[in-house]
Amino acid sequence: MDQPRALVIGGGIGGLTAAVALRQRGWAVTVLERAPELTPVGAGLALAPNAQRALDVIGLGDRVRALSAWQGDGGLRAPGGRWLSRTSGEAVADRFGGPLVLVHRATLVSLLASALPEGVVRTGTAAALADPGGERGPAVVSTPDGELEAELVVAADGIRSAVRRTLFPGHPGPRYTGLTTWRVVVPAPERSFAPHETWGRGRLWGTQPLKDGRVYAYAMATAPEGAHAPDDERAELRRLFGDWHDPVPGIIEAADPGQVLRNDVHEMAVPLPAYHRGRVALLGDAAHAMQPTLGQGGNQAIEDAIVLAHHAGVDGAGRPAAEFAAGLPSHDPAAGLASYSADRLPRTTAIVRQATRTGRMTAVSNPVAVAVRDALIVAVSRLGPGIVLRGFAGIADWRPPGRTYASGTPRQ
Repeated sequence: MDQPRALVIGGGIGGLTAAVALRQRGWAVTVLERAPELTPVGAGLALAPNAQRALDVIGLGDRVRALSAWQGDGGLRAPGGRWLSRTSGEAVADRFGGPLVLVHRATLVSLLASALPEGVVRTGTAAALADPGGERGPAVVSTPDGELEAELVVAADGIRSAVRRTLFPGHPGPRYTGLTTWRVVVPAPERSFAPHETWGRGRLWGTQPLKDGRVYAYAMATAPEGAHAPDDERAELRRLFGDWHDPVPGIIEAADPGQVLRNDVHEMAVPLPAYHRGRVALLGDAAHAMQPTLGQGGNQAIEDAIVLAHHAGVDGAGRPAAEFAAGLPSHDPAAGLASYSADRLPRTTAIVRQATRTGRMTAVSNPVAVAVRDALIVAVSRLGPGIVLRGFAGIADWRPPGRTYASGTPRQ
């Protein structure tokens, strides 16, 4: 019996994870990537224990954990350098069953792509959804080389997802949050530093080490939508953060102006009614764009991919995916995708909202409100690192459906 066919639109982290997971569940997968090569836009990505456990399902968790560079203390600081709260890699691992691993996006993309046979990923291939399919007919995707049919289409085409607009034309889509971000990777400074995130008045800065000896830095500030620096973005960082504590000024000066990435932050304030329609599933930013304040955007895309493959492996009656694809009389093609939506929509909607609340805290600019915010953070931190980390309860301790060697027992 022929394998069921899956087309993945988008070769980012979520799309590649879905491709690996679906292949391991018996699907014949093709990834359609518009860009001429798999060069991810972005810099660093923090993989929390929830995403690592998801990657355990496809056998890549340990390879990611081997990239961990965070050792010792870190935490939250004020622009003058005062520590507002402190924690450690050990505290994170004890609380959530694993470390926080910071990787370059290109490293993770390469790792995922290496788990796919040659020819699965087609770069330089723009794809558009022509027909979402249904109970009796396959989905149809148009490409420059013609139309392709599939029993499953995975839309991992990002925050400006054309597939999402096709499936849900009346939905407002992501909205601008009033925040913009900058990201850069530079050589590590000579003086060692503790990993940190620093909150100021309507501004945020983070400096984190990478395993390869470089440093990933990110910043966020309130700004009009679409704004850009009058000269260059490094100069803008110097104006906004140049007088903050070490190592921030040195990181800014070490940056190549042409390598500073700036992106406005959008979020899916109005949840989609579902993450599927017909034989098409949405995942990652295409389904639930969120603020980066919890560091969960990429993590949730990885979770989506693993959960989608879990539900797509069998139909509603528990039949193998190959029978699912064959269109047998009792087959319900929407059952697996409906289960995927039911599983993912409540969780990701809650995380989007939590990220929004955290974003409001970082965007506070009134001096009195900032002083109150910082005092509350200090007071809470005195109760111990477990209290500080409590905000990630239910996020970082998530376990994938099914059994992995890391999760021990399947989720019920």
